[in-house]
Amino acid sequence: MRVITLNVNGIRSAARKGLFDWLPRQRAEVVCLQETKAQEHQLVDSAFRPDGYHCFYFDAQKQGYAGTALFTRVEPEEVIMGFGEREFDAEGRYLEARFRNLSVVSLYLPSGSAGPERQVSKERFLKAFMPYLQALRRKNRAYILCGDWNIAHREIDLRNWKGNQKNSGFLPHERAWMDKLFGVAGFVDAFRVVEPRPEQYTWWSNRGQAWARNVGWRIDYQVITPDLRSAVKKASIYKEQRFSDHAPLVMDYARSL
Repeated sequence: MRVITLNVNGIRSAARKGLFDWLPRQRAEVVCLQETKAQEHQLVDSAFRPDGYHCFYFDAQKQGYAGTALFTRVEPEEVIMGFGEREFDAEGRYLEARFRNLSVVSLYLPSGSAGPERQVSKERFLKAFMPYLQALRRKNRAYILCGDWNIAHREIDLRNWKGNQKNSGFLPHERAWMDKLFGVAGFVDAFRVVEPRPEQYTWWSNRGQAWARNVGWRIDYQVITPDLRSAVKKASIYKEQRFSDHAPLVMDYARSL
C-alpha cells in the first residue's frame, strides 16, 4: 500500500507544475494533499479528480486559504471532515477516510511563521489536538495521519537548527509537543522507522537559494499508530520535480486498505 502526502501550496498551482501528470505513475492507494487553497466548485478540470480514485475535498471557508484533499482507490466506509474544533474545522484542516479498521487522515497544522497572531492560533490548535490524538489511541483502529505538521521535531530535521530555536516550527515547546506525540501519546514517526539519515527535508524556503543548497526542514510526516510500525517498508522524498515549496513524502506499507 503506497501512501503519498504533499502540501501543494495551491492545488491549481501544483497542477500547472505537473502534479497530476506525475501522480498516476506512482500507483498510490491513497494521496493526501494539504493547503489546496481552492473551493471544490472552482476545480472544474477533470485533472482534479484523477481516474481510479474516489476524491474528497475539505475546503476552508475563507477562499484561497488552507484546505485539504484525499484521493483513495478504495471507496471509504466513512469520510470525516473536521475534528470538532470550530476554528480549525472552518479552515479545512482535518480530513479522515475510514476503511474497516484503518483510517488515513490528510492533516494541515497551522503555521505560526506569519506573525504572533498566527502563532497564537497554532498554539490553540496544538492544545486542542493532543487530547483528540490521545482519544484516537483508545479506539480499536490503526491510523496514518499524513500531512504538514509545521514542526521540525529534532535537530536532524532541519539544516540550520541552531539559528531557528526562536522561530516558529522549532520552538522548544513545539518540539516538546512532538516529544509527547511520539512518546506518551504513543504514535510513531513512520519515516524514521526506515530512514535514519540526516539532511532528509520536505520543505525549503523560497529565499536564499534554500532549495539549491538543500537548506530545508522536515515538517511533513506520516504519523502512525504502533500497530503499523512493522508494516512500514520504504520511505522516500521525491525531489526530481518541484510541485510546490514542499516535496512529496512517499511511503510503502505491507498491508491493504
